[in-house]
Amino acid sequence: MRLASALTAVAAATLLIVSPAIAQQKKVIKLSHSHQANLDSEIHTAALEIEKYIAANSKTLEVKIYPANALGQERDVYEGIQLGSGASCVISGTAILNNFNKRVGVLDLPFVWRDYAHVHKALDGAVGATLAKELEGANLKVLAWMDSWGYRNVVTAKKEVKTLADLKGLKIRTIQTPIYVATLNLLGANATPMAFGEVYSAMQTGVLDGYEHGASVTLAQKFYEVSKYMTLTKHLFGPLVMACSIKEWNGLTADEKDALQKAALRGRDVQRAAAPVEEAKAFDQLKAKGMIINPIDLAPIMPAVNKMQDDLAKDLGAADLLTQIKAAR
Repeated sequence: MRLASALTAVAAATLLIVSPAIAQQKKVIKLSHSHQANLDSEIHTAALEIEKYIAANSKTLEVKIYPANALGQERDVYEGIQLGSGASCVISGTAILNNFNKRVGVLDLPFVWRDYAHVHKALDGAVGATLAKELEGANLKVLAWMDSWGYRNVVTAKKEVKTLADLKGLKIRTIQTPIYVATLNLLGANATPMAFGEVYSAMQTGVLDGYEHGASVTLAQKFYEVSKYMTLTKHLFGPLVMACSIKEWNGLTADEKDALQKAALRGRDVQRAAAPVEEAKAFDQLKAKGMIINPIDLAPIMPAVNKMQDDLAKDLGAADLLTQIKAAR
């Protein structure tokens, strides 16, 4: 009897020790992105807000951020997510999603967005809801549409670009999607698709003459170390998206889904509010670091731009979405 009582007491004590540890175990949401872990990045800013919100508001979830392609290049990460492996969620530009639903490409048509308010009206409304629903068919759950901190511009290492003629033949890195390639070629450049993680070294070694991206990304990635000139083409405004694995999403409880959704919207709202300020700040800091920033006259190509928008939207099967975007007020 004494032995039995002693064993019972030991078992009870063991449970008291182990149970809290078990209770403290949380589901880890692995949040991947391609930018450096730097608050100059609109993507990392959103990721940190999401991490903080979950830490404060969920007893069963934990967000772990994997910046700088730590889990692989964007397309590889998305393909893993579709299979329910690797990352749980990604924050990225929308252009990469063209590979999984070509209608998303309408969001990245050249010169289609008037301003930040226009982007929000369309993506928080019918256009965003339609595309989010369609992406579920690719096993991707969209939790939030976010902002780039500014328009994309052409940046060059050695050649100063002031006119469209100056761009002719330059190897300019862009995203590996037909729309981005067509846009850069329309500007007169030699569009060169390349993974984002390879841009710095390609600029450094002269494999590229330049790349195209926003001022905030140029600052956050320290691309000013390997480039000297920025030309304000403002040819694209690539929205951002937070998308998660449908498999992992479906494995969450109702409370966990609610917390993660609210976290995504918190990240969206914080980084959107900062967008105009951060874009202006990025230009000032790049100038302070020695970059020369030039305007450019794009009037000669605007008739071709309008035709390109219509043709590309038709090819994407997204003429209806383009009409809704242009009508959004």
